[in-house]
Amino acid sequence: MDFEQIRNLVKLMGEYNLTEVKIQSDNCNLCFRRGDDRMPAAIPAVLPAAAPVMPAPAAAPVPAAPAAPAVKLQTIDSPLVGTYYQAASPDAAPFVQVGDRVNPDTVLCIIEAMKVMNEVKAEKSGVIKEILIANGQPVEFGQPMFVLE
Repeated sequence: MDFEQIRNLVKLMGEYNLTEVKIQSDNCNLCFRRGDDRMPAAIPAVLPAAAPVMPAPAAAPVPAAPAAPAVKLQTIDSPLVGTYYQAASPDAAPFVQVGDRVNPDTVLCIIEAMKVMNEVKAEKSGVIKEILIANGQPVEFGQPMFVLE
């Protein structure tokens, strides 16, 4: 097999997206491989075994304090990729601030995407506990922007 024939085989591998070609004859034994399938995609980490823990001596039970009611927090995530704006214009007041009560129709912000200004509504009811994005910052799809209680 001459160099030109080998070059044509390699070219055909690329054209047909082949990962391996083997050729065997009486006087020739060739194997072409693209990529490396021998390496695993992720190597699992091996953690050392933890030392046994001796149980603590039993203590006298402490009376439980009344539990505070659990506060349910939820986030409002970005519906699209773009730039976050907290107000309709640079000199206008923000749509919402921390502590404001919102309902599903409340406009929270504007996200500019491809020169289009998109109003983002709360779609949930609650009180704004935290605003996670600064004015003029880029946001990703699904990125949390507001925390509601």
